[in-house]
Formats: sequence, structure tokens, C-alpha cells
Amino acid sequence: MVPKAPIEGYVYPVYGDLKYLRHAVASATTLRRHDRTRPIALVCEPHHAAELDRLGIRLFDRIVPIAAEHRSIVGFKHHVDAYMVFDRTLFLDVDMVWCRNPDNLWKALSAYPFTITGQVTADSFFGGPKGFGVLRDILLGRRARTLRRFGLTYLSRVQSGMMYAADAALTREVCATAGDMLARKCDTHFQSRTMESGRTEESCEWSLAMAMSKLDVPVHPWHHGQESPQLDFIQDLTEYDPEFERVVCTYYCDPFVFSLRGLKHDGIRRFLIGFLRLFPGVGDSMRVTPYVLHFGWLHQKQPFYAFSERVWAKVNTAKPLAPGS
Repeated sequence: MVPKAPIEGYVYPVYGDLKYLRHAVASATTLRRHDRTRPIALVCEPHHAAELDRLGIRLFDRIVPIAAEHRSIVGFKHHVDAYMVFDRTLFLDVDMVWCRNPDNLWKALSAYPFTITGQVTADSFFGGPKGFGVLRDILLGRRARTLRRFGLTYLSRVQSGMMYAADAALTREVCATAGDMLARKCDTHFQSRTMESGRTEESCEWSLAMAMSKLDVPVHPWHHGQESPQLDFIQDLTEYDPEFERVVCTYYCDPFVFSLRGLKHDGIRRFLIGFLRLFPGVGDSMRVTPYVLHFGWLHQKQPFYAFSERVWAKVNTAKPLAPGS
């Protein structure tokens, strides 16, 4: 008897304001351009499910209720083990646009029992101050002290917009360990994300990164050239049309140069990159279409918001959306 192939599927979590439902619908619409077979689940509150039903939207193959205690970034991502609705589950943020067929991405992810997109080594800004305050952490060796306190030898940088789970037991262990790490926040050098302008929720990422280090669970390469699973949307580093049907990103091969993409002032970023190009190879770049374009930076979200509103307007006037449409 031929064994049954494991079911691969996507999960979008939604809680709070209805605008996040609109974002999930927009993201899932772009996903269906490239993958018409794998199921998509929406984990949401009752009023989100009621709104989908009212509009006759059948874009999601499964609607799963989210527990009240999981309706936050940490609440959900530290408990993804409770929402593994498929044998192989890919958890996604809603502020994402899919740009290409994900078949090869699934092949790459199948090598892991659990993983999150990330980089093997986290820089000093990860979980720390995003300005010059980070110099204090560096000079006082606070990152190294955190690792010693927790018996860790390395700290990865995770980007939890993509979390992959295939082994329920390991996923449960990672989530529980991340919760333990967060409970001991006072023993770390990490600062609350709520201290950043525009942020209202605590970060889940440094605690997940520490849990993965503790359990020696590898990250899946976040910045991986032509095979990058997701890249950040940066206005002047991205070629795109209004519907994001063709997306090409400028990808700097040098990790430090690529890290400058988040600078808010475009002129300063261009000046720094122009200067660094004086050094052979440092300014090398390639044109890349990632699997996903992620609108994670607060000052870069407007094009996705506009796209989301257009998709929602079409949904309100078109015939019902069904899975695979």
C-alpha cells in the first residue's frame, strides 16, 4: 500500500481589527496566483469568520477559532503548536505578497522538522535598541552576558513572518522553551519592542531565537540570494506594479550593505552604499524575485495597505471568492 502523502498547507492568523482580515484576504489572493492546490487556513476570531460569511468569501479552505489568550503576537507565535492544522504547516504574517511559485520553497522546508526563516548570527540590534543606544550593549558586552546566563553559545536572528512546523513534539518544545525565555526577560539584555515608535505589542522573536539555540534547531536562510524565502519591501529597492504581479528586488550580496536597507532616509542609504562600492565586491548586487515580499517595516507599509484596500473593494463587488480562485 502506497503511504499517503503528507498534507502541506498555509495558516494565516488574524485577531483584533477587521483591517487585518482585509490584509489576510489580499495576501491569500496573491498566494492563489502561484499555488492553487495547497490548502489555506485562517485562524481568527468569530467576528472575522462572520464577515467572511456575510460577504460570501470562500478563499480559505479552513476557518479555525483562535483562543482568547493567543490573540497577540507573542500569544500566537509562542503557541503555533496548537494550530498545526496540516501535516506540514507554514505559518505566515498577513502583510505579505506572494511573488512566485512556492514548490521549491516547500522542498527546501521539508528538510526541517521545525524552522523559522532567519540568519545564523544575530547582530547587536536584534532585540536591542535600534539607535545609538546599542553602543552601550556592545561596550558592556551585554549580548555575551545573556548567552552565558542561559548556557548558549550562539544567538540566531529569526524573522517569524514565516514559521514552518512538521514535527508536533518539537514544535511544542520550541514554543514552551520560548515562553520560558520570555518569562526571564529581566535576565537578558533585550528591550521591549513597545519602546519603539508605533509598536504596541511585545516581540516574539528573540525568545524564539533563544529557544532554537537552546534546542539546537537550525534557522532556514532568510537572505538567500535568488532563493530568498522573503525579502523586505523597500520602496527604492523594489520594482513592482500596483497589483504586485511582477516584483524584482535589488539584493546586495554583502550582508552589511544589505542591512542598510532599513535606514529611513533614502539619501543617507544611497550615500553609504555608494561609498562602500569603492571597495571591490562590497557593492555587488543582484536582481531577485523572492517567494514573498514582506511589508515588515512600519515606514514602508503604505503600498501594501493600498493594495489591500483595492482587493477588498473588489471582494465587496465581485462574486464570492472560493479556494483556488
